[in-house]
Amino acid sequence: MKKLVLMVLLVSVIAGGLVLGACNRGGGRAPDAIHIEVVSKGFLHEFWQNVYTGAKQAADELGVTINFVGPESEADIDVQTDMFETALVRSPSAIAFAALDAVAQESLVARAVAQGIPVVTFDATVRPDTNVSSFVATNSLEAGSTAATKMNEALGGMSGKVAVIASDMTNTTQTERRDGFLNAARDIYPNIEIVAVVYGVDPFVAEAEVTSVLIANPDLAGFYACNEGTAIGLANALRNTGRVGRVIGIGFDSGRLQLDAIRDGTLHGAIQQNPRLIGYQAIQFAHDAYKGLPVPKVFDTGIVWADKNNIDSPEVQAVIYQ
Repeated sequence: MKKLVLMVLLVSVIAGGLVLGACNRGGGRAPDAIHIEVVSKGFLHEFWQNVYTGAKQAADELGVTINFVGPESEADIDVQTDMFETALVRSPSAIAFAALDAVAQESLVARAVAQGIPVVTFDATVRPDTNVSSFVATNSLEAGSTAATKMNEALGGMSGKVAVIASDMTNTTQTERRDGFLNAARDIYPNIEIVAVVYGVDPFVAEAEVTSVLIANPDLAGFYACNEGTAIGLANALRNTGRVGRVIGIGFDSGRLQLDAIRDGTLHGAIQQNPRLIGYQAIQFAHDAYKGLPVPKVFDTGIVWADKNNIDSPEVQAVIYQ
């Protein structure tokens, strides 16, 4: 049933994205019109739907058109690469890009810039990022470190075995959220003993990976999940293995299933981003870069911690998904 609900959501959101693209394609626009191609990581998670909301708001305010696309799965690096190639063919004013592969896709950005098309990366960038006009995102290293701080607080400063799950090893948001946590555990909180680092590209794979770690480590004290999908998988695994209340679960982002898990105590809490601001600023800076206006090389959209005690506060409600 869970899989059916997610698939229905996925299909409906993808359909919306394709309709948007058909309405806003570059072909036939006035010579002086500004059109921005937006190549996202996907549509599966509510995070990307909220990024789109922010991007559309900025586009409406600026009087520009956008075409927002993304692969069905964040594992579809080749599909996303093809989408970027298609965006180049349309000769847009600028491209906003959330890279799934930080290294392999850098050449795409270089090609766009060589064609006179500025590129703004959002959520995840490429390496090296010398050709990127601006990078709009959460400071993922800092966010991972904050998650370690919250894990230490939940442990009461006591020693405990902890595992980490990220969605993949190729995009910068996941590797930096992972490393921010691991570095803090090594350098600041040595009482946190890392026993496993695993990967799950969607909630179902994540649930299976987390379950395997839980079975192999009956004395596990905590589990940190680096994005919305892995956090949902973590929550499901904790429930299905009877480990709710025995393992401290810390997640990332604010999908409805994850917020429910925080409210009912399945998860201890989660790091919140501001996806609407990410989408908004990506379009703003892509527009400005095309216009030749100065843009920041890096724009940090900030984080907010949410747990059962503050989830209904104005600070948290201002950034969770709408």
